[in-house]
Amino acid sequence: MKNIPQISDAEWEVMKVLWAKSPMSSSEVVVMLEGKSNWKAKTIKTLISRLVQKKAVGFKEEGRTYHYYPIVTQEECSKAESQSFLKRIYGGALQPMFVHFLQEEKLSQKDIEELKNILEEKTK
Repeated sequence: MKNIPQISDAEWEVMKVLWAKSPMSSSEVVVMLEGKSNWKAKTIKTLISRLVQKKAVGFKEEGRTYHYYPIVTQEECSKAESQSFLKRIYGGALQPMFVHFLQEEKLSQKDIEELKNILEEKTK
């Protein structure tokens, strides 16, 4: 598996825009995030630059405009974040995390059936 960079919560918002539609110029990203945040254009452009430095986002130059696109997929980032969370909070052990969530969260009958099906598939 390739090395997936750590992405902050703010950078994650920029990535979601680029995963939804790319390539995009920084101005287009700014427009997409205007309604979702109170960030200034400069802040968003800084976040894009950080993502380029982290090699999460690439760019191609077209004239005087740079068009940005994700290098890593949302699935890869989600998996890396999940593993990081598991290591930080539960020492990498999956079972204590499941026990915690199963004891603390209310599950519908549909949720329970789905979990049973997943566990049955894992035992095959």
